[in-house]
Amino acid sequence: MAKTLYVGNIPWSTKETDLEQFFSQYGEVLECRIITERATGRSRGYGFVEVNDDCIDDMLEKTNGAELEGRKLVVNEAKPREQ
Repeated sequence: MAKTLYVGNIPWSTKETDLEQFFSQYGEVLECRIITERATGRSRGYGFVEVNDDCIDDMLEKTNGAELEGRKLVVNEAKPREQ
């Protein structure tokens, strides 16, 4: 089963492939997306990474507070979307 991680404080210049590559060091990444502004297409500084359930604890421990392009990431298990 898959779980989704919320990733905050992502550097503006980071692309989805960069984020996927960073998280792949710690386990299998199923999907990765950075949220962008609709009007400009500019990153909003956060995104989501979907990972296998079996590696989520280790991945959370190693990535929360880790540095990416000079910024410390904030990584938590994503909360379910409200209807």
